[in-house]
Amino acid sequence: MKTTKENVMKILIVDDEKDMEALFRQKFRREVRNEGLILNFAFSGKEAMEILQENDPPEVVYVFSDINMPGMTGLELLEKIKNRFPGITVSMISAYGDKENYDKAKNNGAKEFFTKPIDFESLRREIRQLIN
Repeated sequence: MKTTKENVMKILIVDDEKDMEALFRQKFRREVRNEGLILNFAFSGKEAMEILQENDPPEVVYVFSDINMPGMTGLELLEKIKNRFPGITVSMISAYGDKENYDKAKNNGAKEFFTKPIDFESLRREIRQLIN
């Protein structure tokens, strides 16, 4: 499939662990190459908000954020995104599958909640739904 600007989909992965970038690039290399998926990375909530504010409206359609980050937490980031950019789909990830974070994330508008290690097949299905 030839990619055009119309069928390009930008997603933003937010995680303070820098090695997540290499992992995501490896796991989604086929979608990046064949389906027009563009992966952007931010290593803090502050950096994520800066990326989202670069264009009005933002070009990012999906944010996948870690919950436990120094500075702005993923839950704080989720709240800011949903207040400022309600049309962006956000899913959260945590190393801990605790009910409190799950409930907070879902109550604040997160579409999905993933625990580490990430089930990349579930995430791939989630992203495919947005592409199609």
